[in-house]
Amino acid sequence: MPLVRKGLSIQELGDLLERAYNATLATYRRDGSVLLSPVWHEWRDDGFNIITGPDDVKVRHIERQHRAVAVVSDNDFPFRGIELSCSPTIMRDIRFGQDTLRRIAVRYLGAERAQVYLRSSSESIVVIRMEPGDLRTWDFVDDAESFGFGATHEPNTRPTQG
Repeated sequence: MPLVRKGLSIQELGDLLERAYNATLATYRRDGSVLLSPVWHEWRDDGFNIITGPDDVKVRHIERQHRAVAVVSDNDFPFRGIELSCSPTIMRDIRFGQDTLRRIAVRYLGAERAQVYLRSSSESIVVIRMEPGDLRTWDFVDDAESFGFGATHEPNTRPTQG
């Protein structure tokens, strides 16, 4: 049985939140069913900033249900992850939205492609701000040998194929 470390600090997750991984955002439809959406994000000031359009269905869900969950995890050892459940705030400040979009575009696309993207993007942006409510974190770093890694394994590298 794998040994899962739980309740890690953000620092113990290493560079997980600095990587350009999509988050999965769960919002809730009127009937209670879940909509799962891959989203660009940044971890800033102890919470997630997620960009979307002002009329996006995710915004309507959050405004109606006042809850959402975001998950970021990696697919390589040590299989780190973070889940945040909270009542998000929809930030409609134009300057804040533009600044957030710029940072996130550079994060996911690199500086040059981000400039092209930003020039072609005419849509207004809102930021879904998720600050800790229920925070869950984990990794499997203490169980390297069960996954075929040595005890001194470098995170985020795969074992060599024999």
